[in-house]
Amino acid sequence: MHIVIAVDSFKGSLSSRQVGEAIDEGIHKVFPDATTFILPMADGGEGTVEALVQARQGRILRTKVTSPIGEQIESFLGELPEDTVVLEMAAASGLPLVPPEKRNPLVTTTKGTGELIIEAMNQGAHHIILGIGGSATNDGGAGMAKALGVKFLDEEGKELPPGGGALGRLARIDVSQMDPRLKSTKITVMCDVDNPLCGIRGASSVFGPQKGATPEMVKVLDSNLEHYAKIIKDQLNVDLKDIPGSGAAGGLGAGLLAFTNAALKSGIETILDTVKFDQMLEGADLVITGEGRIDSQSLFGKVPMGVAMRAVRHAKPVLAIVGSIGPGAEALYVHGISSIVSIVNGPMTLEESIEQAYELTREAAERTFRILKIGSALV
Repeated sequence: MHIVIAVDSFKGSLSSRQVGEAIDEGIHKVFPDATTFILPMADGGEGTVEALVQARQGRILRTKVTSPIGEQIESFLGELPEDTVVLEMAAASGLPLVPPEKRNPLVTTTKGTGELIIEAMNQGAHHIILGIGGSATNDGGAGMAKALGVKFLDEEGKELPPGGGALGRLARIDVSQMDPRLKSTKITVMCDVDNPLCGIRGASSVFGPQKGATPEMVKVLDSNLEHYAKIIKDQLNVDLKDIPGSGAAGGLGAGLLAFTNAALKSGIETILDTVKFDQMLEGADLVITGEGRIDSQSLFGKVPMGVAMRAVRHAKPVLAIVGSIGPGAEALYVHGISSIVSIVNGPMTLEESIEQAYELTREAAERTFRILKIGSALV
């Protein structure tokens, strides 16, 4: 029996590698001769760099970047084979990097994300994979572009200060000093939202409040992004306003499309392609996937759904081992997951389940494979 273990992390408790190792231990208690392959997974958000580096035998590189509030912070990127580098914008421009009392999307900047892109090119990257979840910003990617050499000028020719609050004064965009390496660098943006840049489903209205925006700020930010999009259309001949995903990460999706050689793509599909998942399925008898909580939202760009859909194409059965099961999880049964098993084995608090996550996961895998052993004996 050969089993591919492709699970997401259990947020707050175990990395994807640790979840896989716990499952692996449980399997071998029942089937000691089984062969397994642990393939760390992520969906494009936090943990993506670590998962891809482990899956492709890459390496983590440390660097310093500008935080959303202008401070110098430690960050990282992942160097993969084939001149590919993977980045998480959350590691440079993420919400957790800003203390709650300082969260203000009028002034927060994506400059650090641009600095990560520069560092990736300095490392020789010809392909950059960029996850853009979890941002603290609403600047339309202007800070990112500024780090790449773009200048955003007001009517007097002065450069605008950082943040989405200044974009309403934008009069001219100067791209003459943009890093020339961008023209030959492919950027795949992992984006699993389809929000446009502006309007009631836009970056400011939907995501602004969680970044500290008041209702009044939301109006200003949305108006400023609309003006920003108009200037980009008029001066760069790029129409961004209604492109699905352009509103992701406070409009960083739009900025990447406007100023780099970027394409927006599903996060999990990008991950699966990068780790060559279809090749990993060859010879597999069973695929195990999972995440911390599986529910109806897992249908949209999450690891179990992506893994199951790929496995179905190869006629491989799929089992999900998860931290907890929420409403609507049964919808995944029609998309290739044969069964869902929770690691929780009795009444316990969330804190207890997090503290005991490794043991609970190992035991859940062991129980599950004991049942499979009964089934194989009955066939």
